[in-house]
Amino acid sequence: MTSSTMPPTSNTPCRSEIWLVAFDSTRGAEIRKTRPAVVVSTDAIGIPPIKLIIPLTGWLPSYDEKLWLVPVDLRCRTGSNKRFTADVFQMRSVGLEHFVTRIGRMPANLMEEIAAAITAVVEYQYR
Repeated sequence: MTSSTMPPTSNTPCRSEIWLVAFDSTRGAEIRKTRPAVVVSTDAIGIPPIKLIIPLTGWLPSYDEKLWLVPVDLRCRTGSNKRFTADVFQMRSVGLEHFVTRIGRMPANLMEEIAAAITAVVEYQYR
């Protein structure tokens, strides 16, 4: 079995899990430092050494009208008192070495909202 077809382990980030991710070597307006992020890539394609993630940043009332910012209230799931926003424009692939600690799981309804925001941002139209 190759590393790209091995089943996930408990230490492998999986879709909908929230992890602390080290965002080092960033530039410009890119998200920086270690912060929470949700894994959005599918688990069905095996285990490549990278995952597609969306960083979570602090929520502000001015974000309500932005379709790429999905409000996420995970206080009971992460132990944090902070409300977050999934910032779809900051979506990126990161290597597994950037994942620090698993801190929770995103509810299915919020994963659907995030997927809808991705669809809107890339102007995808299903035919």
